[in-house]
Amino acid sequence: MSVTIYEAAVPALTLNLQNLHNILAKAAAYAAERKVEDATILGLRLFPDMLHLARNVQVACDLSVRGAARLAGVDLPSFPDDEATIADLQARIAKARDFINSIPVDKFDGAETREVSLMAGQAPLKFHGKEYLADFVLPNVYFHVTVVYANLRGVGVPIGKMDFLGNLRLAA
Repeated sequence: MSVTIYEAAVPALTLNLQNLHNILAKAAAYAAERKVEDATILGLRLFPDMLHLARNVQVACDLSVRGAARLAGVDLPSFPDDEATIADLQARIAKARDFINSIPVDKFDGAETREVSLMAGQAPLKFHGKEYLADFVLPNVYFHVTVVYANLRGVGVPIGKMDFLGNLRLAA
């Protein structure tokens, strides 16, 4: 039995976005309890030369949405980067998740060999769909979600591995 690009992409991307949403909910509760302003949470960085937390959320959403769109051969949506609160970031995540889930399954037909070209900074990249998903989209999404998790865990937000992994489909 082979796995389709849709089966490999959409559940993984939507699960990561849902987990990110849930992690941010715990961050919001933590901030409210300690009277920490959202701007402080959104500005967290692991190191001064790294992206702040809000930007990591935006990038995780953009990579998920653009990855699914490119694999499905549909127009790339664009979201403004104007989130100023944790709730704003959660709304962006919901928009990203809704977009991905709105793509008809049949749009992913042939995605394994669909040519994907993009720019990463100044570098042009070219992939076939299967490599694009496995070597670019999923590792980048996991990276940015991990950075958000690490920032929040590092300041004491009570999250753990199961928050990162989310709802595992355990065998009965």
